[in-house]
Amino acid sequence: MANLSTNNIRLEREVSKGCPQGSCCGPGFWNIQFNSLLELEFKVRTKAVAFADNLMLAMRGDSASAVENYSNGERSKITSWAKKNNIRFNDEVILVSRRKRKEPKAIKIYLNNRILEQVPTIKYLGIIINNKLKFKEHITYVTERCMKLIHNLSRSAKLTWGLKHEALKTIYKGAILPLMLYGAPVWIDAMKYEHNKQKYIRIQHLINLQMAKAY
Repeated sequence: MANLSTNNIRLEREVSKGCPQGSCCGPGFWNIQFNSLLELEFKVRTKAVAFADNLMLAMRGDSASAVENYSNGERSKITSWAKKNNIRFNDEVILVSRRKRKEPKAIKIYLNNRILEQVPTIKYLGIIINNKLKFKEHITYVTERCMKLIHNLSRSAKLTWGLKHEALKTIYKGAILPLMLYGAPVWIDAMKYEHNKQKYIRIQHLINLQMAKAY
C-alpha cells in the first residue's frame, strides 16, 4: 500500500508496480515517500544519512548499553513513521568501537517489535564496514573482484594473440582502477597496514604483466 498525505487529505492506494532505478520519477517519489522520515526530530547524538533508498542511523554513546538505549529511543520514532506510511525495513545493526576494555558488545535494538540482527560487518553504498573501522574486509572484497576480472582477461590476452596492451590498458582504467579506488577517502587509512597494501600491489603486478605481455 502507498499513502499520500497533504494538508487534511490522505489517500491510500494498492501498489502493483515498483519504480525502476534511475527513473525520472525516482527523485520525486523519494521526496513524497521518505523526506518526512529525514525531518523527524532526532537527538543530538543521532545522525540520519540517506542516499537513494538507503537510510543509515548513526548513534554515539559512552558505552554499548548507552548506545542501545539511545538507539531504541530513536527507533521508536521510525517505527511509528513506518506504520503510518506502510513501510517495512530490512535492517541490521553494527556496534562500532575500538575500545580495548572488556564490556558486553551484544546490544538489543528493536524495530517493529523485533530484535534486529547484530552483525560484525555491513555493506553500505558499496563499502564494507567492520566493527573496528579497519576496512580489511573491504580491501579483501575488492581484491577478490579485481583478481577474478584479471584472471578472466588472461584467457583472452595471451603473449602472441588476443587483447592488445592498449585494450588492456583501457579495461584497467575503466574497470579495475575504479573498483580499487571506489570510496578511497573513507578507507584510505587502511593502507597504512602492509598486509592491505600488499593486496593492492598484487593486483597492480598482475595487470601490468598482462598489459606488458610479460612473464
